[in-house]
Amino acid sequence: MPRIVIIDASPLIGLALVDGLAWLPQLFSGVFLPESVKQEVLPGKGARGEQAIAHALAAGWIGVWPEPIAAQLEIDLDAGETDCINLGLSHTGGVLLIMDERAGRAVAKEKGLAVIGTAAIIGLAKKQGLVSSARAVFDILQRSDFRISAAVINQVLVSVNEPIPDNRLTNVS
Repeated sequence: MPRIVIIDASPLIGLALVDGLAWLPQLFSGVFLPESVKQEVLPGKGARGEQAIAHALAAGWIGVWPEPIAAQLEIDLDAGETDCINLGLSHTGGVLLIMDERAGRAVAKEKGLAVIGTAAIIGLAKKQGLVSSARAVFDILQRSDFRISAAVINQVLVSVNEPIPDNRLTNVS
């Protein structure tokens, strides 16, 4: 199990939309976000799911990283992603980033950090029995306009032994 889990804004919002923030303390011993991510998502910022995120912080399911984050790397990403990666780089071993944005994930992986996204958290929740259907959770996300590619969804569904939706149109003659 990772020693430190760091979450970015997009997964926070996605998990808030499906009532999944309560899964985090059941999946990991501690989940943190940088202050910059908190500023992106808390009430008054217009982020979807902000009430659920505020509740998760108040309940202690996630915490704000308590120390200054040293700039290990100057990168052209938003402040939250940059802080997540720099925080990960400043701790050796046992760090897991939860991040969805492609550019941030690529930089983090290039620097040797372990990265998973919202879809993987849904898969973990299914495997741990926290949800009865990963597909139902993905359906909620898709209805909310939260974007996860069909390929990623299908990969998670296969990994949790759920059927892949048949999105092909059938011709009726």
